[in-house]
Amino acid sequence: MTPGKKTSKNPERPAKPADSLPAEALSADLPAQDAELEAMLARAMMSQANNAPPAEGQRCGLIAIVGKPNVGKSTLLNALVGQKISITSRKAQTTRHRITGMRTVGPTQFVFVDTPGFQTRHGNALNRSLNKTVVGAVNDVDLIVFVVEAGQFNQADAKVLSLLPAGTPAILLANKFDLIHRRAEIAPWLKEMQERHNFAEFVPMSANSAKDVVRLFGICEKYLPPQPWMYGADELTDRSERFMAAEIIREKLFRLTGDELPYTSTVIIDKFEQEGELRRIAATIVVERDGHKGMIIGEKGEKLKRIGTEARHEMEALTGGKVFLEIWVKVRSGWADDEARVRTFGYE
Repeated sequence: MTPGKKTSKNPERPAKPADSLPAEALSADLPAQDAELEAMLARAMMSQANNAPPAEGQRCGLIAIVGKPNVGKSTLLNALVGQKISITSRKAQTTRHRITGMRTVGPTQFVFVDTPGFQTRHGNALNRSLNKTVVGAVNDVDLIVFVVEAGQFNQADAKVLSLLPAGTPAILLANKFDLIHRRAEIAPWLKEMQERHNFAEFVPMSANSAKDVVRLFGICEKYLPPQPWMYGADELTDRSERFMAAEIIREKLFRLTGDELPYTSTVIIDKFEQEGELRRIAATIVVERDGHKGMIIGEKGEKLKRIGTEARHEMEALTGGKVFLEIWVKVRSGWADDEARVRTFGYE
């Protein structure tokens, strides 16, 4: 893939890794969208395959999805891309990396950037790294989608809002709008939000509604500059299988251990080898205390076995081949507050 021309707002674009995942490789367990969204995007994809628009008729741009932790950013990204590329769980700080997801519809390529939730509760090296990722993302895009829960706004929301640059258009996306029963009560909240920031548009929606997702594409499109696409029409993410393997294990770890396991647990891929359709993967779950290690392993190793089994099944769905997965658990006391080790573990 040859990156497209660059706009003056975005002087540099990251090159796509050689092992990034194309659309056909992403078949993980995202809940199916309803018929309207599937039909609309299927028609667009068929049109691209048969007669891709000339470069002079294309539009393309970066759209940052930002908000406080656990507000639904990753769920929204997955819905927009049409496949699961960003892990989700109820635990805060599930997303720890800048994850790019692409969707090409007709002549327009939308490049969505999912960011970690801005952290205000802990000031360790890990959170400083994650916050730096958020700040960097909002200053290098064509459009910002600021996600909040409809009718809600607290100090964590305000901190993220304060990061938005004045020169970049921002959309206020009121997620979970379907849970608001008396819509008239939203008007005072909306007026207050407009006083806090000069939002270009207000979009009430639910990330689980296909109609709302289709509508959001149309709203975002007009803010993207005319320029050649940055990625191929069938690409959905710039992240590699190795990266996705670590994220899948971390998602299962968080989902199966609940709130008892501290947020500082992480996953390192020690080995990723491919032999035809077979992937051999060795991974280490890193925790800060011996007690956390026991919690993950469980009685007679049953909890760790279940984490590995569920992760392996999802990896096989992702890659379309067999996966041999080994997982160990190691204690690295204080790693989340050690800047050198945070970088070693792959955080920016």
